[in-house]
Amino acid sequence: MYSRIPMPMVEWNEKNRRYSLCFFPVIGAVIGVLTVLWQMLCEEVDFGNFMYGAVVMLINLLVTGGIHLDGFCDTCDARASWGDKEKKLAILKDSHIGAFAAIKLGVYLIVFTAALSELFCFEGAVIIGLGYVLSRSLSGLTAMTFKAAKKEGTLQSFTEPAHKKISVCVLSLFAVFTCAAMMCFDLTTGLTVSAAALLTVVYYRYISYKEFGGITGDLAGWFLQMCELVIALTAAVVFRLMEVV
Repeated sequence: MYSRIPMPMVEWNEKNRRYSLCFFPVIGAVIGVLTVLWQMLCEEVDFGNFMYGAVVMLINLLVTGGIHLDGFCDTCDARASWGDKEKKLAILKDSHIGAFAAIKLGVYLIVFTAALSELFCFEGAVIIGLGYVLSRSLSGLTAMTFKAAKKEGTLQSFTEPAHKKISVCVLSLFAVFTCAAMMCFDLTTGLTVSAAALLTVVYYRYISYKEFGGITGDLAGWFLQMCELVIALTAAVVFRLMEVV
């Protein structure tokens, strides 16, 4: 469900969904490891910044299958409608992509690839890799703790059967460990990126509650993509400022 990584087929029931959200950040760890390995290969064969950034973006899409970008596009269309909550929730259900989503998706991919290109170094790859874990940890935490906009849907199929206390504890540990690892690796960048990610959570809650009456699976995807973009942009800016200073 979380990725396109081939896995053995298992029966999908409430019992084995109790702890499924606990493993959500693991997908981020897989993407992170692949990102670091790709950066090392780029240096070995002398690929440039743009090739590095473009393939990191491609790795993300191949591993996830674009499931979170789908939610990003749906949310962009819904918000661009400027309708009431009911209309926006109805647009989220529409599988078709609108003009506003197509425009914002193009801008998103360009800006994200540009930010990744500015982080073409081992340190940058590690920060981005840890960012993939952090974004999924925060996404899982908000899914468990934020108010839902609907009583049914993909999000509810994961959160309702989940063991809330254990899921929240595990996801919190993932988030704290990831932030700590970033700070140990680079204190200034780690602190700034962690703060930026938390501010994105605050913005996510504000937008989802005000415009949709709560969160949905599509909004969760939108948040995850926005969080990853914010992490990459913040890290790129901090790295550049540190070079100047």
